[in-house]
Amino acid sequence: MYGSRGAGGFAGTSAATRVSAAVLGAALLIAGCSSGDDGKDADQGKGQGKDAGAGITQQPKETDPFWVNPDSTAARQLAALEKAGKDAEAAQVRKIAEQPVGEWISPENPEEQARGFTEAADEAGRTALLVLYNIPHRDCGQYSQGGAADGDSYRAFIDAVAQGIGDRSATVILEPDAVLHLVDGCTPEEFHEERYDLLGGAVDQLKALKNTKVYLDAGNAGWGNPDQIHEPLKWAGVDRADGFAVNVSNFYSTEDSIAYGKQLSAKVGGKHFVIDTSRNGNGPYTGGDEAERWCNPPGRALGETPTTRTDDPLVDAYLWVKRPGESDGECKGGPKAGQWWEEYALELTRGASG
Repeated sequence: MYGSRGAGGFAGTSAATRVSAAVLGAALLIAGCSSGDDGKDADQGKGQGKDAGAGITQQPKETDPFWVNPDSTAARQLAALEKAGKDAEAAQVRKIAEQPVGEWISPENPEEQARGFTEAADEAGRTALLVLYNIPHRDCGQYSQGGAADGDSYRAFIDAVAQGIGDRSATVILEPDAVLHLVDGCTPEEFHEERYDLLGGAVDQLKALKNTKVYLDAGNAGWGNPDQIHEPLKWAGVDRADGFAVNVSNFYSTEDSIAYGKQLSAKVGGKHFVIDTSRNGNGPYTGGDEAERWCNPPGRALGETPTTRTDDPLVDAYLWVKRPGESDGECKGGPKAGQWWEEYALELTRGASG
């Protein structure tokens, strides 16, 4: 399928719970309510200062305005490794934990999740990076299958997310694979019209918010070519979005992703784009089964750290949309999609330059 893949970053069965009590509790703390059930520092959820266990702080705002979650999965793993005296492993996992990564909003309590993340980011003077991955018939029955039950459920999901974001600053990556799978034949024809309608409606509703940017997923440098997807992107509302995202959950080099993005931009009105650099440090894997080169491939590495200083006027940011260290799915010995896999996380960090 042109190098397509399941996005694998949705905590699907686990991401909802990954908006932990600490993060959701942050929204209550910020609103002036009292929590304290877990005894954690209130500043942890607010995004101020640092996490008491792992010492996670925000990156310099002028180069990286996105929020670092001090209670992320990687931060928790880091704290556990430090507590266990595994200093070498902790030093590697810190490379992930100290960077902002996408928060994949799941269907359970989406309004509360969006509110918790954006309020915490706002308290820290940063922008929340959110990923919406809940389109009906998602991932064509592969590792990240699922999504909303129907169009009405999806509209309710988007409405809840928008309510949760409100006027706070957010950047949204909208529906990895959703347009790509309309083009590559993976999604049955009978669902196409509804999907275009749902994506366009999501763009419009999110862009109506005061401080929200929206980037519609547009595939990657290895699946095909821009001529195949530029019209579908327009039908999905890219002209009304801030731009599009490339390489989400994939491994193509930043150089190749820029080239692909520029070719596509020229066909969709000069739209800007963002690049997922979370795991592209060594480029794509070219061995083994071609159908699963996207799924937990060996020998990969972290790519450029998130920043808005890209030295290219069309590239708005390098982002870690896929959460490094979380599995693509149950392949090559990995756990379910979205679950932390320490062995793979360490491989990514040890392969990274710098």
